[in-house]
Amino acid sequence: MSRKVSERQVGVGRLLIVGLGLMGGSLALAARRRGLCREVIGYSRSETTLADARRLHVVDRIEAHLPTALSELRAGDLVVIGVPTQSVPDILAEIRCHTDSDVTLTDVASVKGSVVAAAQRVYGTMPPQFVPGHPIAGSERSGVGAARADLYERHEVILTPVAETDPVHLERVRNLWSGVGAQVSELTPAIHDQVLAATSHLPHMLAFGLVDTLAEMARSQEIFRYAAGGFRDFTRIAGSDPVMWRDIALANGEALVAVFDRFEAQLAALRAAIASGDSDFLTGIFTRAQASRRHFEVMQESKPYMSISTKRSAYRVAPGGSLTGDIRIPGDKSISHRAIMLGALAEGVTRVQGFLEGEDSLATLQAFRDMGVVIEGPDHGALVIHGVGMTGLKPPAGPLYLGNSGTSMRLLTGLLAGQGFAVTLAGDESLSRRPMRRVTEPLARMGAQIAATAAGTPPLAIAGGHPLRGIRYDLPIASAQVKSCLLLAGLRAEGETDLLEPAPTRDHTERMLRGFQYPVRNEGGRIRLTGGGKLVACDLQVPGDISSAAFFLVGASIAPGSDLTLRGVGVNPTRDGVVHILRAMGADIELLNAREVGGEPVADIRVRAAPLKGIAIPPHLVANAIDEFPALFIAAACAEGITVLTGAEELRVKESDRIQAMADGLSALGIDAQPTPDGIRILGGTLGAGTVESHGDHRIAMAFAMAALRATGTVVIHDCNNVLTSFPGFPQLASGVGLGIVEVAE
Repeated sequence: MSRKVSERQVGVGRLLIVGLGLMGGSLALAARRRGLCREVIGYSRSETTLADARRLHVVDRIEAHLPTALSELRAGDLVVIGVPTQSVPDILAEIRCHTDSDVTLTDVASVKGSVVAAAQRVYGTMPPQFVPGHPIAGSERSGVGAARADLYERHEVILTPVAETDPVHLERVRNLWSGVGAQVSELTPAIHDQVLAATSHLPHMLAFGLVDTLAEMARSQEIFRYAAGGFRDFTRIAGSDPVMWRDIALANGEALVAVFDRFEAQLAALRAAIASGDSDFLTGIFTRAQASRRHFEVMQESKPYMSISTKRSAYRVAPGGSLTGDIRIPGDKSISHRAIMLGALAEGVTRVQGFLEGEDSLATLQAFRDMGVVIEGPDHGALVIHGVGMTGLKPPAGPLYLGNSGTSMRLLTGLLAGQGFAVTLAGDESLSRRPMRRVTEPLARMGAQIAATAAGTPPLAIAGGHPLRGIRYDLPIASAQVKSCLLLAGLRAEGETDLLEPAPTRDHTERMLRGFQYPVRNEGGRIRLTGGGKLVACDLQVPGDISSAAFFLVGASIAPGSDLTLRGVGVNPTRDGVVHILRAMGADIELLNAREVGGEPVADIRVRAAPLKGIAIPPHLVANAIDEFPALFIAAACAEGITVLTGAEELRVKESDRIQAMADGLSALGIDAQPTPDGIRILGGTLGAGTVESHGDHRIAMAFAMAALRATGTVVIHDCNNVLTSFPGFPQLASGVGLGIVEVAE
């Protein structure tokens, strides 16, 4: 079906509402008040309804004889059929006799398959001017007296056009619903009926059935008297029009029976678990259901996991101050991701402490719940993961939505490449621009079949059931994500996976694999593992994230009078490049109480203010500090002399082009920052007041927040919502140690 229409807005001439109940009356009232058409005409078989519609000024005029009203309509006019589902065929028959094909038709019935079938029977084929529709809105009250002009504002209206639907008529109906404030989407009639059977029709059947069952029980009066709020909320819909719901149940019987069958099987399993005392089964269902409900809210509008708000926030940071105190940084994001992934594939129960409850790691957690893994928590950083083994993942019901997490996308691509089912990985707008060929191309050499966009970006469609084979692969760039992706794919591959890094990168995956008793060898820069083994569950403690600590290390180094201690920070030698670079610039940093936790080196870090000098950043430290460079660029801006970075082209394909974004922001604050293809040249100077764009990049936002400690005036950073991806609570923690930061709505 072609959707091409003229650029001119397709409007409505006269609007005829056939059936002035709540739905039709509310549409008439809204269209009339908003001036969306030349005239609103109302028809009903009930004289009382017509009189009420006229008295309440719901329509411009009423018409008691439908053929008369229909015969007046011409091209550009629109008829809305607002009668019960079972009455739609009779109305269509009258419309066919008294209107021509230039008049647009639509309806509001909640079952579309039966309406389309009725139109085909009446017309002999599907009339091009008919656009089936279903507004998802309602009220406990009914009739024209309950009509509200705001009923459809911010509510979904689903249109279900078919191949024969004319695009001009479709656009006219779409514009009418948009005009009354609705959010318009499209589905096929069959999918619409399946979705509504599960989300609307079945819940109504359950509410009617539950109330009827309880009403027949002994002591029913006491049952209803002491019913709690949850019972009242769930059964409120049993107060709906019984005749209307009888018609809906019969009209959508096939789809409704199918979802009934599936739900009855789940109820039977629940009953059996309760009868047998199967605590694990109940925990699994309840945990998945709780998480799934939250996940649906997140996925529906590509919202963040940690906040339903879609409003952009900004940081306003007062100049000056110092950082003092003793704080604990949130858990390491990289390790949190891997704990979920390996714990899910392990045999047994893995317990995790210190899990980062940030956007990115929550996306990974939900992905595994969607694949059938029972995960309890998170509860203040604590998780219990009930592993399913290497072959125990289940096909998800739909695409796995990974938000803004590039780590989730790349590592899961490898982990799922050898599974026996097909799966699609999707993300938000930002993640959908990130390059993925660096993982899909070597995975293809292993035998994986993965489809991406023409630009090599998500969504990624992974075809299941294709055996993988180990390969020898020299990574073209130093990337822990690419390395980890291929190692995870190697778990399911035949033979040995042999990788050579051009420079050492973070080795959390290798360390954690060994913690789960999976052999990994690292010899002279070559990392090798053999597929076909198993992971054994263990307990994990996630250390503080040195990438998050980096902002405080820089802030305390540049702000006079600072003396700050960060407790329990991971100081993995493949991640501590930021400490070595800052020390080379003159920073006063001590590592205290060094120890090992869960196979990872950990220390308390004390940092005090010190004068910094510009340096040429040693090439061998670049890969080990790749995520910390936004913070380090602020240190360079406050240092005496010139700082030069080369060999960091990967920064251009992070959540933003971090080289350009940081150069632009530093220039806005008065610093001479010259970007190069693979790095930047920064001349230290005086930071001024100004406004910078974070481009939705969490690390850029936090870096410029610390810049205010040395600025001469207030620094404002736009688009800071994504700080939740790695550092929930950053403004509060930073404020507590002396940064004058306030989060404000944009």
